[in-house]
Amino acid sequence: MYQVNFSEQSMRELNQLDKLAQLAAIEPICRVRPQDLAHPREPLGKFHRNGKDFYRLRAGEFRFYFTVDGDKLHTHYILHKDSLEDALFRMKLPVTEKQLFEQDSKFWRYLESLTK
Repeated sequence: MYQVNFSEQSMRELNQLDKLAQLAAIEPICRVRPQDLAHPREPLGKFHRNGKDFYRLRAGEFRFYFTVDGDKLHTHYILHKDSLEDALFRMKLPVTEKQLFEQDSKFWRYLESLTK
């Protein structure tokens, strides 16, 4: 089992929810196991950025973007599914191109702007 840490952006997203909704939102990331990370499949995905392995977990209304450091998961971003999915839908990107979108520098600049 992993210890889950949240960035400031992630905490701001969670703090917008009541306590029960927070618990429901974070439950899927708290259940991530080493074997899930070794062989990710939906709702978990893996991609690389700047030499690091990043993971995306689709969990209900949210998307968790996190890295692994030993026995810790560091959640860098939590995005509401409508914000990211809506953008992908409007751009009419097929599913296979979503991964390319995640690796695009504009995507990461957008995510980093959320922390400011």
